[in-house]
Amino acid sequence: MTTQPATVQLPPAESLTPERLRAWSWHRQGLDGSLVGSTAEQVLARAGWARSVGGANPYLTLFARAGIRRGQVDADVLAHRVLELPTVRGCTYVLGRDDFAWALRLGQEPAEAGFKVVGRLGVERGEIALLEEQVLHTLTEAGTPLDPRRLKDELGDSVRNLGEEGKKKGATTTLPTALGILQADGRIRRVPAGGRLDQQRYAYEPWGLRPSELSDEEVRAELIGRYLGWTGGATFKQSQWFTGFTVAQSKAALADVGAVEVPTATAVAGGAPLWMLPDDVELLAAFEEPAEEQIQLLAGSDSLVLLRRNAAELLAEEDQDKPALGALALQADLPDHPILDRGRIIGLWQYDRARERIAAWVFGTSTPAVARRIAEVEAWIKEDLGDFRAYSLDSPASRQKRIDALLASSTATAER
Repeated sequence: MTTQPATVQLPPAESLTPERLRAWSWHRQGLDGSLVGSTAEQVLARAGWARSVGGANPYLTLFARAGIRRGQVDADVLAHRVLELPTVRGCTYVLGRDDFAWALRLGQEPAEAGFKVVGRLGVERGEIALLEEQVLHTLTEAGTPLDPRRLKDELGDSVRNLGEEGKKKGATTTLPTALGILQADGRIRRVPAGGRLDQQRYAYEPWGLRPSELSDEEVRAELIGRYLGWTGGATFKQSQWFTGFTVAQSKAALADVGAVEVPTATAVAGGAPLWMLPDDVELLAAFEEPAEEQIQLLAGSDSLVLLRRNAAELLAEEDQDKPALGALALQADLPDHPILDRGRIIGLWQYDRARERIAAWVFGTSTPAVARRIAEVEAWIKEDLGDFRAYSLDSPASRQKRIDALLASSTATAER
């Protein structure tokens, strides 16, 4: 499959070294300071939607790129400038308001797929449709957001208990299925408890978002275009992981945006070519790697890492064999949060809440720039968040083993 416009001059494959492509992705993600002063909407449009699993990643995404503090993010959520919504593959992301309607379309199929589970337990589609209307009526009459427990109490016998068989299949009642479909349709939305994104306690309120007028094909083309812009280029398999598109859908979407197939050095992406937007090919050809350090501490689920799940490619070759890293170089997802310099992972970190400090392991010699950034993020966590959770069930106790391992590795490095 090749859609290369004749006017696009491809850079030599040998020039696309791992170091150059790491710095390029870093730049495309706005981690080089180019997004300082931007709004949350602008950051999410440029760098990509922020994955939210009840953790602090959305907050650090915005702080790292634009210096936006938690108070401003929470105000943006309250004003519906940014929201956490179910979208691609049914996963929740924080995104800007210009994307709400079409992004929700990507979550409709996964939401409807949830009905298949209860359908196998004898629930008819009509029963779920009736429950959807009853949920909407109850939320409208309440005049205030209702959490799932109170909503279930208000609905009474309208919610069917699916017994032990349902519990085994992860569907104890019919209510979650109805709520999922209503959210994907934009008829209701989740309201985070206390207005904070770094937890998973919610209430629901009516929304009535106007549906997107884009066709399914146009929605897929919009997503693939955004994705390639966010990443600066990705392999075919990487794009499929993020989008959940079939091979045929992926090929059609890439063709619709005029994506270009760019060969790379064999050390990059296992030798697979990158698919890029034509304008980005030209920008990459003229791109100059930064000479000075650019240090950031990011979440393990930051867009830089998550969009392509290519943590191994962000490690320098000499760091991949460190015994303390274990099998990190072979993992798609990081066990800790990364410390990076111009796209290269140079260390790992966790937040030690008991000591109110960051436990960090820098693979080599720590520089003043690294120490300064660690101190800045540490102060931000204490002032804005109180703790830094990777996901909803993350806790100081659950991460203690990782904290101890990082401190031990840091000590061993210092003694060498």
